Amino acid sequence: MANGSSLEEVAVTKEKVGRIVWHDLFTPDVAASRSFYESVAGWSYIVEHATDFAWGGGHKDIVLAALDGEAGAGFVYQNQVLFEGWIPYVEVEDVDQAAKLAANLKGSVVKPPFEVPGVGRNCLLRDPLGAFFGVSVSRHDYPVPARQFTHEHYLSRSGAFPDNFYHQMFGWNLSPARNVPASQRQISLKDEVLAICAAEPAVPNNNVAWVPGVRADFLENALNKINSGPGSVLARYQNTKNTIEKGLVCDAAGALCCVVQI
Repeated sequence: MANGSSLEEVAVTKEKVGRIVWHDLFTPDVAASRSFYESVAGWSYIVEHATDFAWGGGHKDIVLAALDGEAGAGFVYQNQVLFEGWIPYVEVEDVDQAAKLAANLKGSVVKPPFEVPGVGRNCLLRDPLGAFFGVSVSRHDYPVPARQFTHEHYLSRSGAFPDNFYHQMFGWNLSPARNVPASQRQISLKDEVLAICAAEPAVPNNNVAWVPGVRADFLENALNKINSGPGSVLARYQNTKNTIEKGLVCDAAGALCCVVQI
């Protein structure tokens, strides 16, 4: 937190700590990604110009994805990290200390802590199983975006999850396997469910990944659009009423996400 921050800003940041507050999509084709999420989820876009771009420096345009006027994600051309896909950012009290803790817990630092002018301080990490995620300290008083995303998903073929790592990092708890199906275990902060840990055979190349839940008004329409366009539907999940609840999809540029019925 920068010097001179108001008590109101500090209070808001405290409420965010331990929660996912932003997403970035690292994509080799920003135009294709924009078109995909506009069609499937109704997103619009705001283009801002940075004079000191966080991912590589210099003057660059930044694409922010928004819904109903609320921005909750950024699209980044994949040219600075060896990664393509979605990154969730978790709010912490100190980014530098969080990076050190991650390394001590057998995670790794992919991009050391860095400033995002006008936004805050971030860091890109990998957990012990290899999933990418970020940590951040916000230096603004905007609330956590809530319109574009629902629960995050931690996906692997085996359903593995480094629960001690995330408990030490953020205070998260994984629900016992005896309480829910092994393929859909909840990840919570206190009594708030933040994410789902799932065993997913459709995850390609034995990857382990954080995958966002993207909200859609009409799920079947969204999945039909994906099947008829450049993306693909990898799996569908049903709820107890035998209707489609969400779908695991590969977007137009190859990133995984779950499209979820609102």
